[in-house]
Amino acid sequence: MKVKHDEESRWGNSTSVSEFILLGFSSQPKTQLLLFLLFLTIYLVTLFGNSLLITLVGSDSRLHTPMYFFLANLSFLDISYTTTTVPQMLVHLLSTKKSISYGCCVAQMYIFLSLGITECILYAVMAYDRYVAICHPLHYTIIMNGSVCVKMVTSSWACGFFFAMMHTGFTMHLPYCGPNEINHFFCEVPAILELACADIQVNELVDFVLRVILLMTPLSLILISYAFILAAILRISSAEGKIKAFSTCTSHITVVTLFYGAAMFMYMRPASSYSPERDKKFSLFYNVVSALLNPLIYSLRNKEVKGAVLKMMGRTDH
Repeated sequence: MKVKHDEESRWGNSTSVSEFILLGFSSQPKTQLLLFLLFLTIYLVTLFGNSLLITLVGSDSRLHTPMYFFLANLSFLDISYTTTTVPQMLVHLLSTKKSISYGCCVAQMYIFLSLGITECILYAVMAYDRYVAICHPLHYTIIMNGSVCVKMVTSSWACGFFFAMMHTGFTMHLPYCGPNEINHFFCEVPAILELACADIQVNELVDFVLRVILLMTPLSLILISYAFILAAILRISSAEGKIKAFSTCTSHITVVTLFYGAAMFMYMRPASSYSPERDKKFSLFYNVVSALLNPLIYSLRNKEVKGAVLKMMGRTDH
């Protein structure tokens, strides 16, 4: 294990690790090769699907609406989210050296948290968009004008980077003096805290409070939005009208359920229940699998997106 002695640090004469070892999913060469091919395929499909959605939204005037503007931002987030962790995981699956420097680990944690928190808030913004569209259709274009949409997205990103700085700071200010093996495929907070050579009770409490705020606040806003949406749908007289109104929300409800379900299992529980092998699988789900499924869910259930794809293919043919 590499160590460096930083006598000028706040930890005095204690030693601190200069790098971490990411254990990943398996140490068996054959299994690693299979996992490499699987995750590479998932990553490439994720890049293609989300990049296609961004391209369609930018090129097709029929998709120049607030809902698709937010969806394009979600796709960009998903590309960034997976790129923060998956390429490194792929390299480690084919390499005998599975180390990551302390600085890179901090950077990865910060970027991952920033994007994750931003995505949590963006889902709430998208729920509000559906609320305005269904509950106030006559004022929709006025309320959700271009300037408001940009401000909402910018605020989501700003909150993500700010709270991620707090979360990362509370985690990485602790001394890490060994061991340096992280039983995970990237530098995630619960796995890192397990290696701290100091009392982490205060950190666990602060981290838990931050998780409650950052997960439950957006989720509460989503639930409130859909409570009003449901009430508005029930007031529609025709069955066809109810189905049409609700169909505009099904994709969003699906992706929110997938993302929040896995994220809440990971972060909304006491540290004593931490299980490395189980938690790696859940991290993989909300980090990689949800990013893969999001464009599929939105495109398969969406006539406008299908139409834009056909239009693009038609242009290509000509």
